Amino acid sequence: MKKIVSNLTFWVLLAIVSGILLGHLAPATGVAMQPLGKYFIDIIKLFINPIIFLTIVTGICGMDSLKRVGRVGGKALIYFEVITTLALLIGIVVAHFIQPGSGVDTSGVGNADISKYKGNVSISWMAFFKENITIQILLLSIIVGIILSKLSTKEVFLNPIQIASKYVFTALHWVMKAAPIGAFGGMAFTIGKYGLATLIPLAKLMLCVYITMGVFVFAVLGSVMRYYKISILRFLNYIKNELLIVLGTSSSEAALPSLMEKLETMGCHKSVVGLVVPTGYSFNLDGTSIYLSMAVLFLAQVFNIELSTQQILTIIGVLMITSKGAAGVTGSGFVILASTLSAVKVIPIEGLALLLGVDRFMSEARAITNFIGNGVATVFLSNNEKMFDKEKMNQAFNYPQ
Repeated sequence: MKKIVSNLTFWVLLAIVSGILLGHLAPATGVAMQPLGKYFIDIIKLFINPIIFLTIVTGICGMDSLKRVGRVGGKALIYFEVITTLALLIGIVVAHFIQPGSGVDTSGVGNADISKYKGNVSISWMAFFKENITIQILLLSIIVGIILSKLSTKEVFLNPIQIASKYVFTALHWVMKAAPIGAFGGMAFTIGKYGLATLIPLAKLMLCVYITMGVFVFAVLGSVMRYYKISILRFLNYIKNELLIVLGTSSSEAALPSLMEKLETMGCHKSVVGLVVPTGYSFNLDGTSIYLSMAVLFLAQVFNIELSTQQILTIIGVLMITSKGAAGVTGSGFVILASTLSAVKVIPIEGLALLLGVDRFMSEARAITNFIGNGVATVFLSNNEKMFDKEKMNQAFNYPQ
């Protein structure tokens, strides 16, 4: 009993279930719980950039050559492009054959306000880099790490950085004890505001998205892990606390610092973790890619629009570009969908109104898939660069969480 009471997984699960019940039975009270989830995420966000900076600087200084830094970064970007393109294709193939949009009632199209998306259907890459502080910190960290690595007196600067890193992670561990409160607030708000009843009209799409993402995680990402003889199930069990936090808050940011620490603990080199996870947060959005491609085909089916092969290829091409900016733009999912529909010019943009009610419920699947995808990418690239300690992994996997 004592082991259960001290287990974070137990408390986060209990918080999620309690949040669902409160939001369903007392919607107004559930909505009032929003600050609990919001403030928890806001506090965790304070740790993201310092951890990225400290991890990358110490990691680069600990690398045997700067060429390897560039090689890891280049491989990461190639990996991201291949995997997210595969995610887009899987989303389109599944939506094409299952037809989640066939027979959906379009009467709700005129009942929701989508004017803010209709007027903002393009993504500025300059704005993306300006608004995405994570990318800015990533670049700054790489520059500082390279400069320090070339100094003969680098230890003078590295020692304070390593001490600061120790204190930052200690503080993070204390904050993570409040994860059940954040998960409770996030889930209570979602269910209270949107209600379980909103899921019924688009249950087929919801089910389709969740199943597709499940297949992607176990078939595609599982194969990536199996290449280096690592079990995806053991990995998921290892990061289960973080996955539950993402589920409860609908935000991968809520567990990002904790993921970075766990990846390092399980044997990934500090520099690879520092380079891959923050970059992947902006460019390796597997779940978002699946959702976007399925949503476009769903809307085409709703309006009985038969897309030609050329139009489907156009959709894939547009999403390959626009989906990469998803993490840096507020309301990104609908902005990207709107820009894609505008580019294809055959699907009414008003169809976005159909997705407004269930988007929040699908954001959990997107966030969890994105989160797992970045963890797998880090493990894969660490192994590929021979910067992975399997002994550490075995210890971490066998250690009670």
